[in-house]
Amino acid sequence: MKTRAAVLREMELPPPYAESRPLHIEEVELDPPGEGEVLVEVRAAGLCHSDLSVINGDRPRPTPMALGHEAAGIVRELGAGVKDLRTDDHVVMVFVPSCGHCLPCMEGRPALCEPGFHANSAGALLSGARRLHRNDEAINHHMGVSAFAEYAVVSRQSLIKVDSELPFDEAALFGCAVLTGVGAVVHTARVPPAATVAVVGLGGVGVEVARRAHGLGMRVIGIRRSSREGPVFVEYVGLPDELYELAGRADVIVNALPLTSETRGLFDTTFFHAAKPGTYFISVGRGASTVTADLIAALKDGRLTAAGLDVTDPEPLPAGHELWSLPNVIITPHVSATTDQGRWRRWTITLENLRRYVNGDKMLNVVDVAQGY
Repeated sequence: MKTRAAVLREMELPPPYAESRPLHIEEVELDPPGEGEVLVEVRAAGLCHSDLSVINGDRPRPTPMALGHEAAGIVRELGAGVKDLRTDDHVVMVFVPSCGHCLPCMEGRPALCEPGFHANSAGALLSGARRLHRNDEAINHHMGVSAFAEYAVVSRQSLIKVDSELPFDEAALFGCAVLTGVGAVVHTARVPPAATVAVVGLGGVGVEVARRAHGLGMRVIGIRRSSREGPVFVEYVGLPDELYELAGRADVIVNALPLTSETRGLFDTTFFHAAKPGTYFISVGRGASTVTADLIAALKDGRLTAAGLDVTDPEPLPAGHELWSLPNVIITPHVSATTDQGRWRRWTITLENLRRYVNGDKMLNVVDVAQGY
């Protein structure tokens, strides 16, 4: 079938993008869904900084590529073997397909799915196939989704069925912003009720952090660049010149910023000294917005009680980096998925648990809470 899609043909074109125009709306050919795949009519899609990171070259991907990964839509056709969905079901697309069979998936950590990671890096679906092309030219899939299009063929493992009463524009946020934001508050920080949470950056992810924190009984303050306007559940919205003052009031600080010339290195020694002593620092923003050496120093001298990091600088974090060894740091799967240390640990657990199973001994916990994966 024919469909229109936003195709990136060249990375690292200079901003402003209104002038360089890196995305092109093209009519492309979309193949029918293969085995284990689904044709979805896209009804809503969000622009996430991960899309921008491909456009500006921070996260290189093969081109040409149809972008978009945070989306919701309606099932229109089922490929062979898909038994648990029906046409007209409403679904959310998620940016990491989980095969269900690799070691991380069997550990209960689907965000670390190794076949999913390799497929996303290669610009393919979980099966390894590409269903988009223009004439004889293959077009790569973005994170197995390519949602900036009228229709998308995706793996069944990239879809979550949702209630049909949920508006599409809200459902789409569950594909990335809600997963990242809510996960930061609930699973990484484990923020207690009555705490004050300062969310730096009230974009899609930052708003979801604030929403969940408020829902758990926390006081939420925010910082944004554009205005003092914010969601009703944010008690106070400050401007950038109030960053240090508001950091001094917060029990937990959440970095939800994109990487720009203004945000690069924003969280440095000056910032950490302005923060309330003993605060928690959570980063779901781009890694280079935090000066890693200054963060480590603040963790060591007690200015920060602990840190939870979804993205680091450098990314991925090399094996042997000091952050891995700090007992008060949790590093989430976004960055630990591709490290040698992560692979080594999974194989160690597998071999040790096999030995214990044969001997009838109690097996090791498959999740290392101290390391966060």
